[in-house]
Amino acid sequence: MSLDVPPGLLAQAEAGDVNEAEFVECIRTSLPYAWDLIAELVVRLDVDGGEFADNQVPPPDEEARGQLLRALASDAIRGALERHHGVKLAFQNCHRVGVFPAGTEETARYRAFTSVRGQLLNQSPLLRDC
Repeated sequence: MSLDVPPGLLAQAEAGDVNEAEFVECIRTSLPYAWDLIAELVVRLDVDGGEFADNQVPPPDEEARGQLLRALASDAIRGALERHHGVKLAFQNCHRVGVFPAGTEETARYRAFTSVRGQLLNQSPLLRDC
C-alpha cells in the first residue's frame, strides 16, 4: 500500500472532492523519506538558485527506496508534491530525483535530465537491482 490513509480522508474520497492539503499531509506522514528528500532538494534549489537540484545518493534501505518509488510513480502523489512545493519533479533510476522550478519543462537542462541520453548516462552497475 502506498499511503496510510486516515478514515476522514478516505471518507472525502468516497464522497467526491478531496482536500489537497489533507492529501499532502497524508503523503508527508506515509512517505517520510520521500517527503524529506524532496523538501531538502526544494530548499537547495531555493538557496542555491540554480537551474535544478538533484540527489545522487541511493536511499539508505529498501523501505526508503520503496517510498521514493511510490511517491514518484504515482501521478496523483507526484502532482500533489509538485503543486505543494511549486516545482517540477523528474526521476531517474531508483533514486535520482531532480527538482526544477515550475514552468521550466522546456529548458535545455530539464530536457537533458529527462532525455534518453540522460537516462543512459545515469546508469551504474551498482544500481542494477535498485
